[in-house]
Formats: sequence, C-alpha cells, structure tokens
Amino acid sequence: MVLALLFLAALAAAGAGLLLFTILTVRQVEAALPPSGRFIDVPGARLHVVERGRGTGLLLLHGLSGNLCHYTYGVFDALAADFRVVAVDRPGSGYSVRAPGASAALAEQADVMAALIDTLGLGRTIVVGHSLGGALALALAQRHPERIAGLALIAPLTHAVDRAPAAFKGLAIRAGWLRTLVAWTVAVPMAVVRGAELVQRVFAPDAVPRDFAKRGGGLLALRPDNFIGACADLSAIPEDLPGITARHAALQLPVDILYGREDSILDPLEQGDAFAATVPGARLTLIDGGHMLPITAPQCTVRFIRESASRALG
Repeated sequence: MVLALLFLAALAAAGAGLLLFTILTVRQVEAALPPSGRFIDVPGARLHVVERGRGTGLLLLHGLSGNLCHYTYGVFDALAADFRVVAVDRPGSGYSVRAPGASAALAEQADVMAALIDTLGLGRTIVVGHSLGGALALALAQRHPERIAGLALIAPLTHAVDRAPAAFKGLAIRAGWLRTLVAWTVAVPMAVVRGAELVQRVFAPDAVPRDFAKRGGGLLALRPDNFIGACADLSAIPEDLPGITARHAALQLPVDILYGREDSILDPLEQGDAFAATVPGARLTLIDGGHMLPITAPQCTVRFIRESASRALG
C-alpha cells in the first residue's frame, strides 16, 4: 500500500513537472513569435490572417502541423506586389481556433475558408494549397466552385496513403482526451528533444533553414493547441480524402501542381502524376527539391503561383 502511494505521488509529481515545463515553454514561444496579423471571426472558427497587396485575391493554405509563416517566410511579400494576398492559419493551427463543436473535417474547413473569402470580399479567388492545404483547396473548389478562379497546388495531398509519414506518426492519436493529455505532458518535451530530427525528415533532402524556428513558424508546433489541432487534422484525412478524390475528374477550373522530385513526405507520382492525369486540363511541374518548397524554393514557388494565376485569369 505504501509503495503504491509513493508510486502515485511520484507519478503526480512527474505529471506536474511536465505540465509546468509545457506552460513555461508556451509562454516563451508566444513571446518570441506572437500573432503577426489580425483575427477574423467566421462561422466555425476565429482565424488569424495576414493580408497585403491589391488586385486579384490569393488565398494561401498551409499543410499539416504548419502555419501561415510557411508562406510569409519567402513568398508572401513577392506575391503581394501583384495580388491581394491572404495567408491564414487553418482552424486549429497557428493562432486560429476552431469554434466549440467544430471538427477538423475538410468539408468544415472548406466552409470556413469560403466564409473568409466572403468576409474579406475577395471575389473569385486563386487558392494556393501546400500539402494538406492542397486537399483543403480541392475540398473548397468542390464545395464552393463559384468562389474559386483556379488552384495552384504545391506538393498537395490528393490521394489516401497507406500510413502517415514517419515524421507525423506521433500525431496519430484518435481519442480527444488522450490528445489533450499528451499535448500538455509529454508532447512538448519530446518535441524539444526530437524536434530537429523530425523537422529534417519533413524537409529532406533539403536542409532546414537556420531561421525556420522563428521566421518559418517552427516554434508554434511546441504549443499544445497546435499539437491537438494537428492530431485532429491527421485523424480526419482517412475519412475525408476518399470523397474528395472521387470528385477530382469533375473539377471545372484551371488546376496547376508543383512537386519536388525528391519529396520524402508525399510521393510525386502517386500524388502528382496520378492526380494530374485525372483532372481535365491539369498541369504538373516537377522541380528538384523536397516537400517544403515555399520555404526551400521560394523563387520557383512564386513563379509557379504567378503562372498558375495568369492561366486561371485568362
């Protein structure tokens, strides 16, 4: 009995220590990388948005466990010279928050983005989607085609995969209560210890920029809310993606795809070639590089988006 009580006391002390470490880390992260834009309330979410420029609207959607800094790192300012550019933290990512009761379903996220387009008065918009943001862009175009002028997809997730990439296996937690427990105890210490290794897997074979943690928003992955949101996103993919994939051939708008030949997260052949072959008029561009092209190949990414927008606008 005494040993059991001592064990429980030690367990509680360890849990309290992990919780305190997480809270202190969150404070440091938020002080180092506070919100850079403004907040917009739409049905289903409170969105953190950065906007600049004039002209045709470009809506930039980031991928799994990411945030809008993936775009502001190297492509946002260049695009703002020619377009009205809106980068947004997806619901549950960065500083955007899902409304109570809202899920991570791509259909719900698509409706949130459609509401953002309306709220900002963007009109018919060019949607840029990276990785999971590509799947969201497809859902948005399928559910709200009247709002979308064209799609520029960067290393998009277009088809279901057998298993999550190794870099994201730690997010494969389906139970909500367990996500919360892990997020506020072991997730942050583990990310501190293994974060550099996991980020390198996402960027491979490209090098991770030295300033990615702050300028690229990498630090925000240390916030428990971001961990919980990413877990929810990952869990929703197997349920949502097959329905999106089944409607690829029905897309009636210009679609362009950019992939890195050495992408180690998503297969350019399975996700790029197969998708381009299904969508009428879709164009696939392959370049040297990995998965994080908006950060590692910003000039190529900007050129790709501009050319895609030009084709969409006629």
